[in-house]
Amino acid sequence: MEVVNQLPTFSIILETENLANADLDGLVNSLASLMNQEVSPATANEVLLIDSGDAPLELLQQLCDRYPWIKLYPAPPATGYYKAKMLGASLATGEIIVYADSDCVYEAHWLRTILTPFHNPTIHIVAGETTTRGRGPYGTAMALAYIFPQYSGKTELTPTAQYFLNNVAFRREFLLQNPIPAELPLYRGNCVVHVETLKRAGHIIWLNPNARATHAPPDGLAHFFWRFLLIGHDYFWQQELIKAEGSEPKAAGCDRDPTATGLGEKLKIGRDRIQRLFLNNPWHILYFPVAVPIILTAVLLIYVGYWLTRCKPDYLLKTYDRMLDA
Repeated sequence: MEVVNQLPTFSIILETENLANADLDGLVNSLASLMNQEVSPATANEVLLIDSGDAPLELLQQLCDRYPWIKLYPAPPATGYYKAKMLGASLATGEIIVYADSDCVYEAHWLRTILTPFHNPTIHIVAGETTTRGRGPYGTAMALAYIFPQYSGKTELTPTAQYFLNNVAFRREFLLQNPIPAELPLYRGNCVVHVETLKRAGHIIWLNPNARATHAPPDGLAHFFWRFLLIGHDYFWQQELIKAEGSEPKAAGCDRDPTATGLGEKLKIGRDRIQRLFLNNPWHILYFPVAVPIILTAVLLIYVGYWLTRCKPDYLLKTYDRMLDA
């Protein structure tokens, strides 16, 4: 309890919208990892689970019975990912808003390490590190090709050029004054646009590499196909939106536009990711040869998604939304 008393008041926000294409077991595993935190989620002002109808009501009731610190908040069915996140911020009462995702698993010290830097009153945003989990050739392929980079190996608090909304904390008042834009023609990636806005305003995003989480890879062939197509879609729109606001896109790693850098820099990014992957887990070396065709397929889908969106800007997202509604 002594550690908790030294931390600022906080609220944790999760949502169910992220489960539209994912395994429902992910929500169970995510909540279990929160339950096992060194700082109990029961000490939060509230743990809000924003439900837009993407998980069975029976499961949600079972989880609320198992974890009585969860406050379930029903949102309209059309409430998207970013709207749900900002809705949670408007409802929360903690000094710090901690964002988690229903398909992420968090290390036991995650909550403590993401909250601790807020002892410094000049810090308004703290990001953790999220990487992709998985086993076998598919896990190796997703560790290299999917959105999230490998753990950096850093240990000290340092400025960063990105954050992921599944592993970040904001001062609540700061976030409400500088909201994450929700009404953008993106599937995911609004955070990239938000980062550019914050940087132009002179704000610093701090990375605490000790606040670590793992994210599920795309679940099944259909999810894989659409997820990588939509990454290409998002790359195109991120570039256009940032240019429209008068700044060149500078998102790092997998968040950068696939046509915005030369071949040499792309190869360097890929080489650095491979080196960090093998350093973090040498077992990936065994699966790498079999993973290469999966990686190439993912990269091809990103490029197809990018160029298709360049020709028909709203085609992919509208088609995907219609498929979900069918």
